[in-house]
Amino acid sequence: MARLTPTPSADSIEPPVVEVRGHRRSFGDQVVLDGVDLELQPGEFVALLGRSGCGKSPLLRSLARLDPVPAGEVTVRGRSAVAFQEPRLLPWRSAHENVALALLNSPDRVARAARRERARDTLAEVGLGARLDAWPRELSGGQAQRVSLARALVSDPALLLLDEPFSALDALTRMEMHQLVIDLWRRHRMAVLIVTHDVDEALALADRVLVMEHGRIEHRFEITSRRDDRDHTNPEIGRIRTEVLRAVGVEPTPPRTQRAGDPTSTTPGGEGRHRASTGAA
Repeated sequence: MARLTPTPSADSIEPPVVEVRGHRRSFGDQVVLDGVDLELQPGEFVALLGRSGCGKSPLLRSLARLDPVPAGEVTVRGRSAVAFQEPRLLPWRSAHENVALALLNSPDRVARAARRERARDTLAEVGLGARLDAWPRELSGGQAQRVSLARALVSDPALLLLDEPFSALDALTRMEMHQLVIDLWRRHRMAVLIVTHDVDEALALADRVLVMEHGRIEHRFEITSRRDDRDHTNPEIGRIRTEVLRAVGVEPTPPRTQRAGDPTSTTPGGEGRHRASTGAA
């Protein structure tokens, strides 16, 4: 006998975490966002690509509430947090103090002792439970970026924004950070939007890839393959990779094949990987 699954009622369907409708921004006479439309669903992982000047950073700043936006154009339901390319840690604060700072203006009015405990727990979650009292100058680049991630996560955001957080890291550390972000995303189920210039990074991490041109989202690609099946032999990944590269104006080249003993050609899931950049700064 076939098993019937009840259709969810309209009241049980969660609304989008992000709704952007006709969002426009200008700097003087220069239009940087020209009627952007975007939705992000709860728990969705989305990558945003495009050449320099296409509007990625202004859009991220609007979503992070770092810049004022016209009423009705941008709706973010719940808290948002952002991790940037540079960790931006205060050098006179320890790792756990840098993380706890994110709770100072929390609407939950978290007490000092509770802030410290939550900061400790979150640092342990990103693998830095033994470096709570380390100063930023004592941390490696990857460890500093982990502190930055912990600072973003400690407030339990509904939306995590990542602004090229791995571009300055070496290949091995990038792989570790990719896997860490996937693990954190699966655990917390927040919506994630990562801005990147690395096409293969986007294909390895995201459910959906968006490409911006001239202040608008002009191309959208859905990825259905499992994250442990996204190497260059996967027909879906190969097709989307070619289409995304052409969308950003780069002539597709074959991905590197994995060589024995070459860790730089391996993604977090173990598949062969070549870093295909859009060439943007």
